[in-house]
Amino acid sequence: MPSLHPSSIVDPKAQLADSVVIGPFCTVGPDVVLGEGVELVSHVVVDGHTTIGKGTRIFPFSSIGVQPQDLKFHGEVTYLEIGENNTIREHVTMNPGTEGGGGLTRVGSGGLFMVGVHLAHDCLIGDNVVFANNAILAGHVEVDNQVVIGGGAAVHQFVRIGKHAMVGGASAVERDVIPFGTVVGNRATLEGMNVIGMKRRGFTREELHAVRDAIRILFSGNEVINQVPIIEAAYPDSPSVAELLAFVRGETRRGLIRPGDDAQV
Repeated sequence: MPSLHPSSIVDPKAQLADSVVIGPFCTVGPDVVLGEGVELVSHVVVDGHTTIGKGTRIFPFSSIGVQPQDLKFHGEVTYLEIGENNTIREHVTMNPGTEGGGGLTRVGSGGLFMVGVHLAHDCLIGDNVVFANNAILAGHVEVDNQVVIGGGAAVHQFVRIGKHAMVGGASAVERDVIPFGTVVGNRATLEGMNVIGMKRRGFTREELHAVRDAIRILFSGNEVINQVPIIEAAYPDSPSVAELLAFVRGETRRGLIRPGDDAQV
């Protein structure tokens, strides 16, 4: 049986796995599904059509699945899906999708969302991400696996952030961040490659050099798409370079962040 503190209000229609723990002063709506081992520490609101995967812990004063902050939203049924083993710290807000954005906000597994993080409607977040305190995402943002977003960073709607990228603290991100890149500033520019993150995740020296060279070639001309065949010919067997080029070829509404004057690439 789930462990429910008597001060909490849990709708009888909510679906709770047997090992769910709900601490004091929480509210859980009728269309919520909580997986095995989910814990709401205290003072947590989970509402809407929200599914939370096993092992996820949510800390006080977080608001999860409450209707999106979008003037075009008129009460239609939309969804929020949160994966397994996430840590969602105090005052985090995660909103469901909207009809115009596909109707789904999705968060992967293994993420750490520190105090005050905001995920707006229709965001798609990958696995093993780290969002530091007060990082905020507008609607329709896509963040791939193993991304780190620094404290106080703000990401414009429809921006894409590629795998293993890093966004520096207090940065304002208006355009897409390439995989493996580090962006910093207001407005953010590409300052180099996320070398430390890549080394921690076991990338070889050969892959590091291949990605660095590919990034240099990519931004050596005015049109990055024209550089793609050159990079493919130079590094046909590099999976990391292939990841970079797939991102560049992907659909974008914002364009790519380019290197700043002090970029180390």
